[in-house]
Amino acid sequence: QVQLVESGGGLVQAGGSLRLSCAASERTFSSYAVGWFRQAPGKERESVAAISWNGQNTYYADSLKGRFTISRDNAKNTAYLQMNSLKPEDTGVYYCAAATTAVGATGTRGVDYWGQGTQVTVSS
Repeated sequence: QVQLVESGGGLVQAGGSLRLSCAASERTFSSYAVGWFRQAPGKERESVAAISWNGQNTYYADSLKGRFTISRDNAKNTAYLQMNSLKPEDTGVYYCAAATTAVGATGTRGVDYWGQGTQVTVSS
């Protein structure tokens, strides 16, 4: 069982930046791919980015490429999502997830473990 705890969300003005963190409870975290998802009110949860267990492969939603960067530090059992040039439409609850494969981490069905989420609100 891997427990994931997100942090770093908050209120930011459009054009600003936030860095989300996802801390895992187990060292086995390093063997999992990690995905970040988000869910806006009234919308389905969508994939934002994913990273392989060793950090060598990354995936991004096409609409977010160039603004968001996913990374991980396995020595710290932590993954990150750097979000720049934020827009009001980036508002939502951001979830961290662990999956067996990086491809699996790009879809909700492939996820083995979910965090509780952290709220990101971007004001215009």
